[in-house]
Amino acid sequence: MIKTYIKKLSVLTVILITLGSCDLERLESAQEVADGGGTLDTYTAYTIDSTDPTGSNVNGRIVFWKTDLDQTLVQISLFNTVEGLLHPAILVGGAAGIGTTTMMAIDDVDGSTGELSTNKFFLIADTSFYDALVALDAHVSVSLSTEDDTIVALGNIGANAEPVAMN
Repeated sequence: MIKTYIKKLSVLTVILITLGSCDLERLESAQEVADGGGTLDTYTAYTIDSTDPTGSNVNGRIVFWKTDLDQTLVQISLFNTVEGLLHPAILVGGAAGIGTTTMMAIDDVDGSTGELSTNKFFLIADTSFYDALVALDAHVSVSLSTEDDTIVALGNIGANAEPVAMN
């Protein structure tokens, strides 16, 4: 009986020593934002309308966000996209139906989600882009797929359209 008591006491002592020696210091979380970080609260949004001759009715919005570093983030959200396809989106100089010169390829929109396929935002590092957006003579063009350049949606931006939302 004494042997059993000593064994239990030894096991309890080992457990207490092990738990007592662990570092139980509570660390406070870092609540500050990293340099260059912050919230996105300055934006301009435009409508993207369907132009698909087959009637898929792809439509949505393009939103330009200004970062704290004066960069521009582009976000596209589309409805009625074709699942399994990537829909290339580009900025084209001139108004919709008139301009044909590609200014920049944005990214492909994933047909399964209606959002950009690679990242939530496409980065335009040009620090003057956002401030020049209202005077930009351009539109966004969305194609059916990477293999079929049929335009399924267009949206005027900048000087060619009034924003649907901005702050």
